[in-house]
Amino acid sequence: MALEAYAASKPDKIDTDVLSKARESCYKARDAFYACLEKESDKKPTEIASVGLLYPLECKQRRSEYVKHCRSSWVKHFDWQYYQKKRVQTLLDDQERGVKR
Repeated sequence: MALEAYAASKPDKIDTDVLSKARESCYKARDAFYACLEKESDKKPTEIASVGLLYPLECKQRRSEYVKHCRSSWVKHFDWQYYQKKRVQTLLDDQERGVKR
């Protein structure tokens, strides 16, 4: 990532604009990937992401952009949050319908 190269060349100076832009591009890529997941939710998930998150082939390019623009620890964290949110929503939906697990 360009941010690491910049930080390595100037270890005593952190440019907050660079950090802010990197975060912003990460968030945009993340949001685009999760929007794709929601849009393509009716398709069968065939690809595996971190923390057991599955996604359809149609979202593979968005996933690669997301992974490219975000730190791996952030990707894992965001994936875990999304996975947990979806899991809770599924349990609540099942409870409403009277389905027991």
